[in-house]
Amino acid sequence: MDAFYASVEQRDNPDLRGKPVAVGSPAARGVVAAASYEARKFGVRSAMPSVTAARKCPELIFVKPRFEVYRAVSQQIRAIFAEYTPSIEPLSLDEAYLDVTDNLKGMTIATDIALEIRARIKAVTGLNASAGISYNKFLAKMASDLNKPNGQAVITPKNGPAFVATLPVEKFHGVGPATAEKMHRLGIETGADLRAKSLDFLSEHFGKSGPYFYGIARGIDDRQVKSDRERKSVGAEDTFAQDISELQRALDELAPLVSKVWQYCETHQLSAKTVTLKVKYTDFQQITRSRTLARSFSDEAEILVLASALLEAIYPFPKAIRLLGVTLSSLETNHLQNQQLKLSLHD
Repeated sequence: MDAFYASVEQRDNPDLRGKPVAVGSPAARGVVAAASYEARKFGVRSAMPSVTAARKCPELIFVKPRFEVYRAVSQQIRAIFAEYTPSIEPLSLDEAYLDVTDNLKGMTIATDIALEIRARIKAVTGLNASAGISYNKFLAKMASDLNKPNGQAVITPKNGPAFVATLPVEKFHGVGPATAEKMHRLGIETGADLRAKSLDFLSEHFGKSGPYFYGIARGIDDRQVKSDRERKSVGAEDTFAQDISELQRALDELAPLVSKVWQYCETHQLSAKTVTLKVKYTDFQQITRSRTLARSFSDEAEILVLASALLEAIYPFPKAIRLLGVTLSSLETNHLQNQQLKLSLHD
């Protein structure tokens, strides 16, 4: 979807149409969740601090997010996808992979399917969508950004490797700022530079990601579209109105974060073995600390004890803290709980 949250707000409020809009809070510690294309012309981007966004675009209009509305629209879009294929892998509320090799309409040309889906989305929701069509997930993702907004692009098997060769590594899906910086230090600027490196070299410097980088540098990505894609982690974080320097104040802020992630796991009958503490200092430097058990966490209190220990281990803090986050990972379905639920329902 094109500028999804902002586009929904402009759809529902005619006064916002054609104007630079940011979904998020204008507060000093606020962050932009989404920016309209009018705002992007000024350099406003998602995840940008609100004060920076307002400085770049003085006319920027901030709108409070309405996630329940975005979720409802997302469900409408997913229903449209399901008219064409059951092979749908959602990435977020506004993005998904679709495998249309075999599709419910019996259509033989993927570009025609993409055109029809985009037209259906426009008719049902009033919103614009863009599409990328290719022979694997990596290239389909890259193609989806080529003709935004309200467009689509194709990368064929014939031109896939050549497309990758000229692409700057920071444009690669799966290469974040830190990885791109590391690649630059190693003399890797483009896909062609990446392709020139051996598998051993990439594995040595990038670990488990090495084989992935080796493949995509050649236009190869064998990952399948997984319609039953499981969630790998669940997290919660909070940016404070005032920076925190005292240990007890920081510890007090952990409890509601732990409660939030634990409640999600209980609601969705998930267990976890790893807890990760995220700390962002006043200068935006970010660190993480993790603890993994051999068994699943038994309750909320145990997670809070472990998260608190991770926080205490970095005290005294080198700088004041502006954000804390807690993430649970190594998630598994709680089969015992599911079994007990089924038994109680049967009784």
